[in-house]
Parts: sequence; structure tokens; C-alpha cells
Amino acid sequence: MVGNNTTFRLISSLNQSAKINMSIDKALASIYKPTDKPILRLYTWEKSFTVGISQEPISYAKRYPQYNDNFAKRMTGGGTLFHGHDLSYSIVLPTSSLQGLNVKKSYEKICSFLLNFYKKLGLDAKYAKDTQGIELSKSEFCQVGFEAYDIIVNGMKIGGNAQRRSKNMIFQHGSIPLYGQNNTKETGSSLEDLNINLSYEQAMQKLKVSFEETFSVKLNDSALSEKENEYLQRLLEE
Repeated sequence: MVGNNTTFRLISSLNQSAKINMSIDKALASIYKPTDKPILRLYTWEKSFTVGISQEPISYAKRYPQYNDNFAKRMTGGGTLFHGHDLSYSIVLPTSSLQGLNVKKSYEKICSFLLNFYKKLGLDAKYAKDTQGIELSKSEFCQVGFEAYDIIVNGMKIGGNAQRRSKNMIFQHGSIPLYGQNNTKETGSSLEDLNINLSYEQAMQKLKVSFEETFSVKLNDSALSEKENEYLQRLLEE
């Protein structure tokens, strides 16, 4: 992906609101140019939820008042996803880096670093499409439905991923649930449910190693540029 020895900007942030996290994603994707360095962002959340671009967030805010209106709409599709117990990633790449791959094949390529991450934890992780007994299905909740390249461990879906493309850029983000959250169907399964106990910092470090190994790339710590920060502030003021 992109090419051996490519350097990615690594942007990390901890415990942000849904609005800030999704605004950062939008800022990074919106002003990305094909000549820019590709980006990997790793981040965590306050207790919150996000909805897919075609969903209406207010109805979920009324159904789940315990989230205190800490919610945002993603720039990607999919169902409602609950946060505060998960580690998320976002990737921004030039479209040319996955030239010749359709959306499904690009999911398979990008998500391979997640398979590597789970396998390093001793888990037998597979894509839903390759897992016997899993029927692909849609749901209003991200953790309930099964898409072809969702990752399955022991018959359970672990996290979810979504993608958006433009002429110049491919954006993908996803979630890795680390801790159980009352074991409700809507919040889904977690690594803790599989007897894997990692802190956010430990999970981030293991994810970085898996990313570098899988794609033969290098991660360099970075922060939002002045231009990205300006765009972010405009989004937050809207």
C-alpha cells in the first residue's frame, strides 16, 4: 500500500468528544492532496456515539439519553456505533495508492493490518465473508450487521470499518472495542470478552507495529498542521 518504505504521518489523540473526533476526520480528508504524506490517525473517545451519514442522530439521542448529547455524524455510511470503550483508527491515502482495486478489494487490503493485530493477540481473526455460519446483513447498529470485510473472532464481530472515496483520496476509519459495555447487542463484543486485556496505550502500540509490519511503512509522529487546525475550527464553529 503506497509502496515500501513510505512514511505515514501518525496523529494520535485521547479521550475526545464525538464532535471533535469526527471533525478532525473530516478536516484531514477534506484538505488532503495526493502529494501529501498518507495519514494514520489513532484516537479514543469520551462516552459518545456516532451515526452513519444517512442516519438521523436526534432520534438516537432521544433513545440513549445516557450519552448526554455527546454524538456526531460520520462522513461515512453504516449504522450507529457506541464509543468510550474503543480505540479507533483513520487512514487517508491518495487514490493512486490502491489503483486497480475496487471498494471491496481495497477494504481487504487496508483491513489486513487489523487481521495482523488480532493474530498477534493469539486470536483467529477472519473476514466475515470467509467465516462459516456468518450471513451478511444490514442493521441500524454497526455492531449488529455483518459486512463482507468485518472481522470475526470466535463467531463474534469485533469492531467495524467504513470507507469514503473522492477523485484524489481514499478515507477509511474503524473501531476496535477493547472493553465490554454491558454486553448489549447494540454495543457488540470486545477484546475483554475474549479475555484479552489491553490498555489504550498498549493497544495503540500494538496497532502501530502491526501497521508498519503489514504495509512495510514507517510511522512518524505528527500533529495537525496549521491549515488542518484552521479547517477544524471552522467545522467546530458551524
